[in-house]
Amino acid sequence: MRVRGQLGDLAIDLQISLEDGEWARLAELLRGALPAATEAAPVPSATPVVSPATDRLWLTACQLLREAGACEGPQLLADLQALAGSAEAGKRLLVRLRHSPLVRVEQRQDVPWYSWLGDQPAP
Repeated sequence: MRVRGQLGDLAIDLQISLEDGEWARLAELLRGALPAATEAAPVPSATPVVSPATDRLWLTACQLLREAGACEGPQLLADLQALAGSAEAGKRLLVRLRHSPLVRVEQRQDVPWYSWLGDQPAP
């Protein structure tokens, strides 16, 4: 079996070699595991599992927008990237803010504006 693809900027080329007996054993194990795995499959949680570091970043991102009151999307993204230390982590925080009930997002002249609502209900 050969697996090729990309992981970010890295090219992946993985080759797995099994003999016929090993393939048969693997198939047997998978056949026996499928019904049990289906029955015991965990129900996905609506609340994501987050680490304490992620929680601190999230709270700091909320504080950043709370103190600004409102901020245009590109500037907020730049601030979040600086806060989180990477573009990817900054984008995750921005998406989380976008979907938070504490934040209102409006489109103004082709630029999204993020406004802190706090405990106010969204209009």
